[in-house]
Amino acid sequence: SGRGAGAARLEMQSALLLAVQHGGRMERGGRRRSEAEEADKGRMKRTIIKDWKTRLSYFLQNSSNFNKRKSKKAGKHRNYFRPSPEEAQLWSEAFDELLANKYGLAAFRAFLKSEFCEENIEFWLACEDFKKTKSPQKLTSKAKKIYNDFIEKEAPKEINIDFQTKNMIAQSIQEATHTCFSAAQKRVYSLMENNSYPRFLESEFYQELCKKTPVTRAAPGT
Repeated sequence: SGRGAGAARLEMQSALLLAVQHGGRMERGGRRRSEAEEADKGRMKRTIIKDWKTRLSYFLQNSSNFNKRKSKKAGKHRNYFRPSPEEAQLWSEAFDELLANKYGLAAFRAFLKSEFCEENIEFWLACEDFKKTKSPQKLTSKAKKIYNDFIEKEAPKEINIDFQTKNMIAQSIQEATHTCFSAAQKRVYSLMENNSYPRFLESEFYQELCKKTPVTRAAPGT
């Protein structure tokens, strides 16, 4: 009947209206969830960068204090400033570029600390200092300290090197030479260059350093 057909049309219109309303609510709900997720990501990013800056200031402060002690007689004080985006971008060209820059080195140490493998860069730095040592007595005492700190089994900062290399070091430090730790240092350098360094370049903190600050133009008449 005509009345039955009219009722069916009304039901269909009502169903379509409900579907549209429901779809709108879903869309708004999805948008709100998406906005909430973006806000969460933003907060997480800010937290990561803040945490990085705290670690970085610690390493920069320690490095600054160390250099102040070394140059106290000369009265030199060295401060480390945030690099320009162009300087920071140079670090991505070669691992050595990063290690040669005081700020970059401190940033990389902070990154390794966040990955719980800072012993690698500390060992590498200890080796660099060891190679510059001139006194034979100091060479032997430093060699033993490096062995105790980084090489021997269950050392407080034990590095990941093979048993054979550890044995060679144990024998060589009895009559220490500047090449005692060469093989281990190369191994640790390669480990950092191939694993930690690429991850550092992808980190939020490094990307932040490479960002160019937008130039704001003064309004006319100011």
